[in-house]
Amino acid sequence: MTGLALMMFIGLFAFGGQLLGWSDSGGQVQLGLFMSFLFGIICGYRTRS
Repeated sequence: MTGLALMMFIGLFAFGGQLLGWSDSGGQVQLGLFMSFLFGIICGYRTRS
């Protein structure tokens, strides 16, 4: 499951603008994707402990 989530994150982070058609000139969408992935890792780690 972690591998799937990582592949989806990389795909959206790198090619999300082309695949989904959003315009991200300031990098705000990529920042939001990165932060949600980071918070997901933190929450998953804390839940597992």
